[in-house]
Amino acid sequence: MHDTVSKEAINLAQWLDTLKQHKERHALLEHLLASPETVSDSAKYASVLKEYSSLTPIVEKVTLYEETESRLTEADQLRRNESDEELRALAEEEYREAQDALDKLRAELRLFLVPRDPNDDKNVIVEIRAGAGGDEAALFVAVLYRMYVMYATAHGFKTEFASATETGLGGDREITFLVSGEWAYSRFKFESGVHRVQRVPETESSGRIHTSTVTVAVLPEAEEVQVEINPADIHIESIKSSGAGGQHINKTESAVRLIHKPTGIVIECQNERSQFQNKDKAMRLLRAKLFDQKQSEQANRIASERKSQVGTGDRSERIRTYNYPQGRVTDHRIGLTSYALDTFLNGDMDFMTDALAEADAAAKLAEKEGGQP
Repeated sequence: MHDTVSKEAINLAQWLDTLKQHKERHALLEHLLASPETVSDSAKYASVLKEYSSLTPIVEKVTLYEETESRLTEADQLRRNESDEELRALAEEEYREAQDALDKLRAELRLFLVPRDPNDDKNVIVEIRAGAGGDEAALFVAVLYRMYVMYATAHGFKTEFASATETGLGGDREITFLVSGEWAYSRFKFESGVHRVQRVPETESSGRIHTSTVTVAVLPEAEEVQVEINPADIHIESIKSSGAGGQHINKTESAVRLIHKPTGIVIECQNERSQFQNKDKAMRLLRAKLFDQKQSEQANRIASERKSQVGTGDRSERIRTYNYPQGRVTDHRIGLTSYALDTFLNGDMDFMTDALAEADAAAKLAEKEGGQP
């Protein structure tokens, strides 16, 4: 028992020491941000500001931990030494509250030790495609597109429609769009996988529940320096546009089809404005695809690749079920169920995303600590 306590105490001291180093780094970065040399160099300023912003939540939590620790020490001294019974009782209550707060802060600080996903602050490309289920699957593609746009808007992200293939029945065989904003990938990355929908189709006279699937791929947008593309490897065609759910329709040949010959990747991009803009957006999509392919190849070369409780990230993995008759949405990776399907489909997804992020962080931390919970 004493050995276990000692080990936990040592681990806690090591965590705090590491996190306090972040605090020192944060103070240095704050000094650099005020330096004329940094301010005059826009690239350097942006880089320093980015690191400073990423460390700020850690520093705030460490500062709160230190303040709460002082509260605990003061309350402990008062409850031990105070002769007045009423003041001693108040000190005892303060001590218990501070102890509870410290326990909670330790758990939160522990998660800050998880290595940050280097893609978390990137913009994303989201591809939604109909799977099994015919027209019902295509209709649900449009539903998910609307859900994601509402979710992005609630977070202050900017969405840009890229392309779609309509079915003619109000659904879409596929929709591709971009989401831009700070930490966009961190909020969307857990959506990759197979989404299953169970509902009674409007055309089903017998009222039978129909099950269909939709696949979602979330790709971090790659910067030009991360992926080199030889212009000679690209074939570009002009095509006519179609729309997403009846929107963005443009029958002129402003849309483009881009074919990357070495990989066979095909990108179609349409926009009501110009072919030039479509080509630029298509290149962004291609870079993201090639970056994703590169990352997947690297991951496959690592024999001990992590299989966390929130899933492997494999797009063939069923991750969530939307059951309309029961008004239920269930995420199978963490066993979380909500009976507020309507609000979820209106973009109220934060509780699910936060739970997935916490489970992922806990799994990574357990791996970092040698499998210890």
